[in-house]
Amino acid sequence: MPTRGETSERHHVTKRVAIDLQQLRFAIAACDCGSLRRAADLLSVQHSLVSRSISQLEHSIGVTLFERSSNGVTATPAGRSVLRTARIILEQVDTLTIGKRSSFRAHSSLLSVGFFTSLSAGGLRATLIEFKRRFPQVRLTTAERSRSRLAAALRNGALDVLIVAGDAPMLDSQVLPLWDERIMVSLPEDHHLASREVVNWTDLRNENVLLSHYDPGRDLEDLLMSKLLLAKDGPKIERHDVSRGIIKSLISMDLGIGLALESDTGNFANLVYRELRDEIGPIRMRFFARWRADNENPALNCFLKVLAERYSLPASSD
Repeated sequence: MPTRGETSERHHVTKRVAIDLQQLRFAIAACDCGSLRRAADLLSVQHSLVSRSISQLEHSIGVTLFERSSNGVTATPAGRSVLRTARIILEQVDTLTIGKRSSFRAHSSLLSVGFFTSLSAGGLRATLIEFKRRFPQVRLTTAERSRSRLAAALRNGALDVLIVAGDAPMLDSQVLPLWDERIMVSLPEDHHLASREVVNWTDLRNENVLLSHYDPGRDLEDLLMSKLLLAKDGPKIERHDVSRGIIKSLISMDLGIGLALESDTGNFANLVYRELRDEIGPIRMRFFARWRADNENPALNCFLKVLAERYSLPASSD
């Protein structure tokens, strides 16, 4: 059983909750106008609504706000104190609303995209060009990071959407399948495989394969090992804590070969690319868009619309 103090406290809380901003606005308007009727006219509402709201407010706080007469209303001493507080409350609410709208407008004109693919060619480049053509008012920022750093930035709201290769799940994210890209073998131009039109997985058995620790190096390594799991002589894999660009330099120095996605096969001195195939055909890797379901950025919705139109596949959640 609640004590008398607890009952009183609950009743006090209930009374506080019963106060709404409309009641405060009506009371301030009545004070400023000196009349309930003139306040109603100013606010374009019925006189009875203003009168009833102020009476409810007085009942809720247990204070008579106005002395009423045929000439209008005059604030009581206690009423003047309450109305001063009410003005402060409404000013703070108005400031909060204006700040929220300003923040919303600023946020709605900015889209932050994270990725670990190349922008030199491929689906991401084409998508960003189309997005800027259709929504030139949106300021676009991009970030190229590792998968773990991208996932962290998505969770904390620093990025709106990720474009990533592979279907490794990310907690609390929505996912939309996008384009896929061929996996290519990057070779020194004088390598013995460079004379071929295509390269098979089994051709890589005795090769020295250079891969970056950064994405999508891990995905490519997992794919390579799964394809050559039963091979007698697997490739030697060297993992380097460097960017994809440095990996290209090492390959051009004839220190090994590499694997690259189709969008990352731009011109590089002394380097050539060949399509990688298995018994079925070209090997491909799918890209996905990932975003937080609670992200209300209108620019994100515009970007997702462009993606859905270009790559009309159903979205789902992990």
